[in-house]
Amino acid sequence: MQERILLIGSGGREHAMARALQRSASCVELYIAPGNPGIAQHGTCVALDVDNGLAVAIWCRDRSISLVVVGPEQPLAAGLADVLRAQGLDVFGPSQAAARVESSKAFAKELMVRYGIPTAAYRRFTASQRSEAIAYVRDHALPVVIKADGLAAGKGVVVATERQEAIEAVEEMFNGSFGASSAEIVVEAFLAGEEASLFAVSDGTNYVVLASAQDHKRIGDEDTGKNTGGMGAYAPAPIVTPELLERAQQRVITPMIDAMREEGHPFVGCLYAGLMIDADGSINVVEFNCRFGDPETQPVLSICDGDVAALFASAARGAVNPATLQSIASQVACTIVLASEGYPDSYEKGAPIYGIEQAEALGNVIVYHAGTAWKDGELVTSGGRVLGVTALAPTLHEAHDRAYEAAACIHYRTKIHRTDIAIKGIRRVEQFS
Repeated sequence: MQERILLIGSGGREHAMARALQRSASCVELYIAPGNPGIAQHGTCVALDVDNGLAVAIWCRDRSISLVVVGPEQPLAAGLADVLRAQGLDVFGPSQAAARVESSKAFAKELMVRYGIPTAAYRRFTASQRSEAIAYVRDHALPVVIKADGLAAGKGVVVATERQEAIEAVEEMFNGSFGASSAEIVVEAFLAGEEASLFAVSDGTNYVVLASAQDHKRIGDEDTGKNTGGMGAYAPAPIVTPELLERAQQRVITPMIDAMREEGHPFVGCLYAGLMIDADGSINVVEFNCRFGDPETQPVLSICDGDVAALFASAARGAVNPATLQSIASQVACTIVLASEGYPDSYEKGAPIYGIEQAEALGNVIVYHAGTAWKDGELVTSGGRVLGVTALAPTLHEAHDRAYEAAACIHYRTKIHRTDIAIKGIRRVEQFS
């Protein structure tokens, strides 16, 4: 089937999705709302109010849109997919009820416990239980993890290594540091190990797993500083061996897909599983998300060989088709996030950006736009995470080197980035080669 597609979103994740969709043989027309300067290379950017699902549906019908792909979590949590489906549109993205795997940490934890999916021990507290929460973290073993229950753009997590830090995190969240998202919190036991990300494209019953990835959440080298939305990623992740992937599917992905269906909320879209893998190879779930991760989507979809549009469409129509893909990892990819100084707190916008063309001229380099805009005919920064410099190569070491070479070509006055993206993976490859 020839697909006329509307993609919702404007970040680096959506740039990677737009590129993959536009390169698909089944995609004949691609619109993106609202998009960004990089995404505009792959389709037509349009201004739509995604908070008004009925207006989006009317726009889609007027243009014979056959598939809507929703990138970010916010419109999914708000129920956009439900409104569009009720209007007869095929949607790649879960219902509001299914999106609770991300929009409510407490919901996800309770579901995992109920269905035997391995995760850290936890307790949940509301703002009215502030004193109980403080007493709980005061007596809890360190480190301890404090999470805002709702959506917080990947930043609503504090891993406290000191007692006072834990207490202050509880106080700040209940005082509104993440708005309504932290009116309830989840306090978890700390999980030691190495993280990995899995993406399952699901039709509500069956699924296809794409290449594994590893994200780097902290702002500073060696995983120091504040949590961010992600400072870089690579795929596939060497820590996810074929044996570990099989166990993760059996113990994590399949049980959650089954659980959502049994609970009456079939999950249609991309189920993200953030895993913690300890030294013995044991798996625990750190979190589930209701959509593709960012920046992991950038390396994962860059190495995915096949008709991604047909894959998403088959899932949206209830029969996910693995045959739409020739390979989930034709090469290895490494993404370096270039951010704005001050991120994840306050940062300057409007700094002119130079050197993207030189970076991509190196070959096998894709520069994904996350926080960019046009101003007076000039490309400028407009977000905390600005660009995702992604390099493809036969090996992780080569992809790493090329990504950093390309990142060095790009300049703007507030540019910052980590210098150790993919080092864990490179060491692992060298250790076991």
